[in-house]
Amino acid sequence: MSIIGWIILGLLAGAIAKFLLPGRDPGGFIGTTLIGIAGAFIGGWISARWLDHPVTKNFYDGTTWAAAIGGSLVLLIGYRILFGNSRD
Repeated sequence: MSIIGWIILGLLAGAIAKFLLPGRDPGGFIGTTLIGIAGAFIGGWISARWLDHPVTKNFYDGTTWAAAIGGSLVLLIGYRILFGNSRD
């Protein structure tokens, strides 16, 4: 996949992560979107590096999507832990 494909996947993974983990985010929509993009990259890297599942060039691969969504969820949870009270 190209870098544009990963960005699109990250946008969608961030939206799915937000749907799975509802609530107020300290960064709002833009912060959640950026977390989704970063989560897609990190999830793909973890999948290829430690889970021995290289990232395919197919945009519709389920494992790639699971890695991107998982990475987004991890980053979203970490972001909420670190900066969760900044909007109160």
